[in-house]
Amino acid sequence: MSRLKNYKNIIRLAFPIILANASAPLLGLADTATIGQTGHAAHLGAISLATLIFSFVYWGFGFLRMGTTGFIAQAQGKSDREEVLAVLFRSVLLGLGVGIILILLQYFIGSFSLWMMSASDEVKSLVADYFYIRIYGAPATLITYSILGSLIGLGWTKELMWVQFMLNGMNILLNVFFVVGLDMGVKGIALGTLLAEWIALFYGWHLLSKKLKLKNPLLIIKELWQKIIDKVKVIAMFKVNGDIMLRTFALLGGFAWFANEGAKFGDDILAANHVLLQFVSLSAFFLDGFANVIEMYAGKAIGQKDESLFKQRIKESTYVSGITAFMLGLGIIFLAPFAIRLLTQDSAVQIIAQDHAIYAGIYIIFSFVAFQLDGVFIGATRSKEMRNATVLSLLILVGLGTFTAQQYGNIGLWLAFIAFVITRGIGLGFYLPKLIREVFKQNISL
Repeated sequence: MSRLKNYKNIIRLAFPIILANASAPLLGLADTATIGQTGHAAHLGAISLATLIFSFVYWGFGFLRMGTTGFIAQAQGKSDREEVLAVLFRSVLLGLGVGIILILLQYFIGSFSLWMMSASDEVKSLVADYFYIRIYGAPATLITYSILGSLIGLGWTKELMWVQFMLNGMNILLNVFFVVGLDMGVKGIALGTLLAEWIALFYGWHLLSKKLKLKNPLLIIKELWQKIIDKVKVIAMFKVNGDIMLRTFALLGGFAWFANEGAKFGDDILAANHVLLQFVSLSAFFLDGFANVIEMYAGKAIGQKDESLFKQRIKESTYVSGITAFMLGLGIIFLAPFAIRLLTQDSAVQIIAQDHAIYAGIYIIFSFVAFQLDGVFIGATRSKEMRNATVLSLLILVGLGTFTAQQYGNIGLWLAFIAFVITRGIGLGFYLPKLIREVFKQNISL
């Protein structure tokens, strides 16, 4: 009965994260539909390219979410409120600083991004309009990453869901108001997103402050300043964050290489792979939710120095995640003909996607191991191992994929892609006994 209760708690904590993740694509659809009312193809193209710039920049600073979660969870496991607050404000101040730097460097970033694009002058002009408005939301977005990381680390996933709903909901409403109501076009989309980012920040801070009973943040910063700027802790934070950044770029590099290699086989195969990757992304909404839960569980168990609890939480969450991945993978394999038709009406693309759907399903089934172990190592703030495993996986993907793609075409490419995610899981699994030995046997504090 106790084990069943634990499974229910894992699902209860993961469900709000899954809903929050699932709400994100609705924003892209709403932006497309809203700007589509203008009837200008250039506007749609500009939104696509402009959001890509911010996706790339913000992905690079995703460590503000992941790095914060592990440190917060460990401090919570020790029941050290002062350290929880110190980690929170250390991360928030870093997010604020990075956001301000991005604003100061906006003309360099914007000019370089536009120079890299092969778009028409009209589209580039619209991209610039969007970029130079939305860039002022950088501090809000990065601080919100810190808030979300704190909410996960503390196990307050329902609050995380409400923050995401506020961000995406306000974004949709404001974009409709500025574009449809005031006919501001691309600038309206940028302004709506900018305001939504700041509204989500203040709302998220309100929820977190209420849960933590923070009455005067400035006074807390003053009282804990020496703890916040503790040299050892700051260096540890930058080390973890740097490794996570490299890991993130290696992960993005793998997906980019896969897409680029698929393009060499022609537009139909490129489109078919893109369709199948949407199913992979959909599965990630679910598996990432369980990974976030184990981040919190692992960090707390380490803070409590409880090895048996640490192992138990890994087994329980991995069991739930594994069953979910298996069901998702089989669902894609057997429901592919129906699901693919929802995403494309091109018969040639449909046939290719259906022929390769089994490989997407296999990828999803095996991917839960990498997701779960990522969560364990994030909770343990052991980012070097994550970096090494992902870089190794990228090298194997490129090396193996170059050969198998030449020999077996797109099937060979998918086989290498499956090896990519399996290698990530195996690589982290190889490091797991060392992590347990160092944290619990040798009583080393992380």
